[in-house]
Amino acid sequence: MKDTRLIRKKRKQRISLVTNIIFCVIALAALTGCIVLLLQNYMLKNESTQVMAELNDYKALKEDYVYTQSDLDAYILEATNSGGIEGRDAVLSTIRSRMSSGESTVSVLRDLFTEDVVINADGKFHFFPITDALKQHDYKYDNFKVLENKQIVYVDDTNEILSKKGIDVSRYQGEIDWKDVASDGVEYAFVRAGSRGSTEGKIVEDATFEDNMEGAIDNGIETGVYFFTQATTPEEAVEEAEFVLELIEDYDVTYPVVYDIEEVTSDSARTRDLTKQEYTENCIAFCETIKAAGYTPMIYGNLKSFMIMLDMTQLEEYEKWFAYYSDEVYFPYEFGIWQYSSEGSVKGIEGDVDMNVCMKDYGTEE
Repeated sequence: MKDTRLIRKKRKQRISLVTNIIFCVIALAALTGCIVLLLQNYMLKNESTQVMAELNDYKALKEDYVYTQSDLDAYILEATNSGGIEGRDAVLSTIRSRMSSGESTVSVLRDLFTEDVVINADGKFHFFPITDALKQHDYKYDNFKVLENKQIVYVDDTNEILSKKGIDVSRYQGEIDWKDVASDGVEYAFVRAGSRGSTEGKIVEDATFEDNMEGAIDNGIETGVYFFTQATTPEEAVEEAEFVLELIEDYDVTYPVVYDIEEVTSDSARTRDLTKQEYTENCIAFCETIKAAGYTPMIYGNLKSFMIMLDMTQLEEYEKWFAYYSDEVYFPYEFGIWQYSSEGSVKGIEGDVDMNVCMKDYGTEE
């Protein structure tokens, strides 16, 4: 019994120390003085190796951890009452320099907590420990190259391009000259089949669906399709899948059929109060219906979609299309397509278009 109390006491001490260092970094963006005191206190107590060890102990206790402003205020007060001045200057100089140069707090946190997926969402910082329970990709980050035209490609160690160039389109791109698109090296296109209204829930076909499907296929561009969901039940998700299947039955769809899950923040959004499990069950219902029809199901989303809205452990068998707008991708888990820009430029399309790099062979084998 005594040993148990001792273990619990030590665990609480470790958690307290780790939480202090997390909040000192977050507080720096608003209250530099407070973070100085917290960092100096922490560095007097621990060497860097011990910090990481105790961070791992804490992560083992919780699936993820989230910090609110009230939590932050409490730790700022604790930091203010702490003493010590040694061992802080190098760390603080680096953090100050990065933030002064315009880097965001979340960017700094991601470099500090490399064993977590760090997300800034809903006014909070979320830390999700990277787990071996989910399949991780084996891409070499240095092998993603940005070309002069801002296109991103994935290459092997000899700089041979292994990826395929793609776009996704909807009525927002207007009338498209698909011959010109093909001449610009686009190999595949995801065409929006339709969407469900976020308020009334009516399913609507995309106004340019037929023109885009026919234009892409007639010019040798392989096609996939996607549907923007606002399903609130598995039954509605099946309804969406069946709607898509009916639309594509006369087309040669060689790329995946995609469930597009994104947050709608409007107070009137019908999905506003859905739980993670409800989102996940809807996703499974759509994907299973698509798979039963002989197509490859895929899930499209961003960091919030995959890490907060969905339970990834239940979705391992489905392909992933990851949206992250940057020259460097930030996602440890398996994905086949990366949407890296919403402001791309392609011949035959006036205005912006979403750009994608595909690392898997989904299309027709040559």
